[in-house]
Amino acid sequence: QVQLVESGGGSVQSGGSLRLSCVASGKTGAATCMSWFRQRPGKEREAVATIGTGGHADYSDSVKGRFTISIDNAKNSLFLEMNSLQPEDTGMYYCAARFFSVAYRGSCYAYLDKANVDYWGQGTQVTVSS
Repeated sequence: QVQLVESGGGSVQSGGSLRLSCVASGKTGAATCMSWFRQRPGKEREAVATIGTGGHADYSDSVKGRFTISIDNAKNSLFLEMNSLQPEDTGMYYCAARFFSVAYRGSCYAYLDKANVDYWGQGTQVTVSS
């Protein structure tokens, strides 16, 4: 089994920054696509960004240019640097992953779809005040 544990959420003012972290443990396989999703109040869970072992990242249009996703393969860790935060970024942020038994280095774009994710973390709350 795999466990994903997020950290780094908190409360900031509009225009501020936060850095989220996620550590994966257990049978993580030879490669991965890892993603950040968020669930804003009253809305469905939505994709934020995804990245794979090969390092290629994809972003949702709503965060492009403000958020940066990164991965540390050696430490099974995923990060999300969030800048220029706005009140509409408020929500619960979830780490998600798909692990591969082979050395997959392709695009992880498909893992912006929550239906393709195998594992989820418990979430970390981000609150942005105006």
